[in-house]
Amino acid sequence: MYKIFKDLLWWTSHHIGPIFLLRVVLLLLGLLVWTKSNAENGYDLWLRYKPLHETSLKNNYHSVIKQISASGNSASLIAAITELEIGMKGLLNVSLPHVKTVNANGTLLLGTPSTNAAIARLNLVELKDLGKEGYLIKSVQINGRSCTVIASNTDIGLLYGSYHLLRLIQTRHSIQKLLIVEKPKIQHRVLNHWDNLNGTIERGYAGSSLWDWQRLPGYLDPRYTDYARANASIGINGTVINNVNASAKSLTKIYLVKAAALADVFRPYGIKVYLTARFSAPIEIGGLKTADPLDPEVIKWWKLKVDEIYRYIPDFGGFLVKANSEGQPGPQDYKRSHAEGANMMADALAPHNGVVMWRAFVYENIKGEDRAKQAYQEFKKFDGDFKSNVLLQPKNGPIDFQPREPFHPLFGAMPKTQLMLEFQITQEYLGFATHLVYLAPMFKETLSTDTYAKGKGSTIAKIVEGKLESHQISGIAGVANIGSDINWTGHPFAQSNWYAFGRMAWNPEASPETIADDWLKMTFSTDPSFVVPVKEYMLASREHAVHYMMPLGLNHIMNLGTHYGPGPWDKIPGWNAHDYHLADAEGLGVDRTDKGSNAVEQYFPEVRQKYNDIKSIPPELLLWFHHVPWKYRMPTGKSLWEELVYTYYSGVSAVEKMQNTWDGLKDKVDPLRFVQVKQLLAEQQREAAWWRDGSVLYFQTYSKMPLPQGFKVPAQSLEHYKQIKMPDRTDK
Repeated sequence: MYKIFKDLLWWTSHHIGPIFLLRVVLLLLGLLVWTKSNAENGYDLWLRYKPLHETSLKNNYHSVIKQISASGNSASLIAAITELEIGMKGLLNVSLPHVKTVNANGTLLLGTPSTNAAIARLNLVELKDLGKEGYLIKSVQINGRSCTVIASNTDIGLLYGSYHLLRLIQTRHSIQKLLIVEKPKIQHRVLNHWDNLNGTIERGYAGSSLWDWQRLPGYLDPRYTDYARANASIGINGTVINNVNASAKSLTKIYLVKAAALADVFRPYGIKVYLTARFSAPIEIGGLKTADPLDPEVIKWWKLKVDEIYRYIPDFGGFLVKANSEGQPGPQDYKRSHAEGANMMADALAPHNGVVMWRAFVYENIKGEDRAKQAYQEFKKFDGDFKSNVLLQPKNGPIDFQPREPFHPLFGAMPKTQLMLEFQITQEYLGFATHLVYLAPMFKETLSTDTYAKGKGSTIAKIVEGKLESHQISGIAGVANIGSDINWTGHPFAQSNWYAFGRMAWNPEASPETIADDWLKMTFSTDPSFVVPVKEYMLASREHAVHYMMPLGLNHIMNLGTHYGPGPWDKIPGWNAHDYHLADAEGLGVDRTDKGSNAVEQYFPEVRQKYNDIKSIPPELLLWFHHVPWKYRMPTGKSLWEELVYTYYSGVSAVEKMQNTWDGLKDKVDPLRFVQVKQLLAEQQREAAWWRDGSVLYFQTYSKMPLPQGFKVPAQSLEHYKQIKMPDRTDK
């Protein structure tokens, strides 16, 4: 197959134009994927396109789609047609002939009104409000012939619509009498790669970086195209390719040329490249003595640098910036504000329609203050000061991607500022790529939370979409969990979090249940006896992880060095886990009420009142906002100590049940992935017990209370659990 591919590539490069060459390359790459061995290694993600075995269903699909009619030769249209050809060949084992006109039943018609006369004649009013990325999938009659239309205002929309149609077939939905009208609710839907130029990934647990900087731009790994296909299939339209803890070298010519090569691969799939900009770059690579954002020479340097970037990457998306956080340089080094720093870069990008995504993750700049309050204190006062092409990017919670946090108080507090939500897909605090934790319920928990910023119904989703204040641009980011492992994410089920982020970035109101159902059917099996039990566990898995790690609102009690495994006892220079739980002889938890640090003051009255009152606060956030006596009676009737122990043990039991469920599915999963998940679940169970036993024994030294009746005493001493060390696979 490789020799055929090589020979055809040589022939086409010498006999046809570049656009058609691109189409041939894409098709052949797809066929290479399709003709791989039957061994399931996870590489194909949710684009497996495995053959349908239900003959009647297969015939039904083929009766609806027998041929393709499309006009145009853009790279995006070619990508859409190629994907449909690969998908239909894989799913139905049919090759779709190309026709110029709708001359028979079962024609799939692709096009935009401006490039396809047949589409224009349909007068599809649904396209009016779909913008540049929306699409319409509609069953119509043309000249008495049944036809399925994928229409959009742009070819990128046609690509998105093609993936949607293939998803319907993959998940065994009807494709008759279709009327699907879709458009994204968020404009900038971006993956943040924390990849370093040396190939390592900070908080990456699936191998090394995808980007082979040494061989770029001359060698373009076919995996870059597959990465773009996967992202386009779920609507992701941007990628930040370097770490937030950035190297200024990323902005030098040698790396801009390499980034431009990636941008060329991604462009047909609607994906823009962004770069993290190191604030001190004018000093480090520009030869200036300062990076003061108000200095004329600095302003000039950034303008020239941005102009240079756009010469290499005409559709460059813009900058992501981490400034004055965890030792990173920033405008405060020159007694300037975050707004002044962001606006300086925004002015340089504005003529090119680029944006600045300015992270709001800051702490320790206000010594002695509750960390949960610091971002609000630093940014709230600048509401209205940021330029129109700046997106301020807070994390979902005020600490740091903890297993559970209350929502970030900046959401709703800055109505004159465009806020861009940052989620973490990589499981830095949720078991790396060892634990099966489906994150869509966590994403939904944040997005559906009501801030009450403008009364009831002021959800974070509406703020991020720009609806609440009618902002012109909107954005959402996910810290990627992707690496060089053959299955991309390390854990086979971690793929679901990449997938879920894309689907919920497109539509924050999307259902985690529906997303899990689709992902399982496309990635593993459509057999209900497999899908139903596995989906049930997926939906509960995040809650189970919270239970055996940091229940009842506990946070930041992991190992402080690796962020892996329990560490409520941990102390390292500048850090003390005790500060995050404040266990003592009286009780447990941090008082953030109006009698404590008063972090509740940063929320709107309806939320503030709920969090401030120990009787109304949700139990899952209790210890985040309250220091609670060990004998305090919980809503369940148990004391706090009893509830804490019960919750830890229930989390471990849930993992054990999932092991049993998975073992019973051996005949429904391919052998390779079955064994891989089985081994990982066994490791998750051992580590969940480590979390439980170490944490319970540690907190027992403060409560001085025995385990409730019926709970098995940990097999080892507290000192044993303290001594367990895990290899550091983070950023060392």
